[in-house]
Amino acid sequence: MRRDDWLLAQLPVGMTEDDFLARFVGIFQHIGNSMLHQVDNLGHLTDVSVAPDSMVRALGSWLGLDWIDPSLPDHLQRLIVRQYAKGLVWRGTRAGLQRLLQAVTGGPVTIADSGGVYAEGEAPDHLPHVVIEMTSAPWTTNGDLLRIVRSELPATVTFELFIDGTPMTGTAA
Repeated sequence: MRRDDWLLAQLPVGMTEDDFLARFVGIFQHIGNSMLHQVDNLGHLTDVSVAPDSMVRALGSWLGLDWIDPSLPDHLQRLIVRQYAKGLVWRGTRAGLQRLLQAVTGGPVTIADSGGVYAEGEAPDHLPHVVIEMTSAPWTTNGDLLRIVRSELPATVTFELFIDGTPMTGTAA
């Protein structure tokens, strides 16, 4: 915590007694206070719970979330960025995709996949396939959800996406 007169207190005692000099230094102290306030708050710019809305979207874009709609409610944008950042280490896995889609839709998401870990030469000949069942989110279109799934799955994975029971198919490529 800084003293209110932090700059003035650095002057020799004889100078602080001069009223003009004290007011003159006060001008620079006022400017310095505004800069120090900005520096003190730098750490909060990367905290999605308190960062300005535009910074939340910027943080999301740094993580690869270029699809966040700025017209979404503030709390939902923050939730998506927070959940995505937490699950980033799980990207490309069933758990990571499930967490992301649950954050986006706000509802349950069921994912079944044919993937696995195989010894050399024992992997199946067919491409990995994923089946995703979920409900649509009120703020997204089915096309948005399809685009999100495509961006999160590895390129060679085929998938079936069921949104509110309606099938949508495609490949991640």
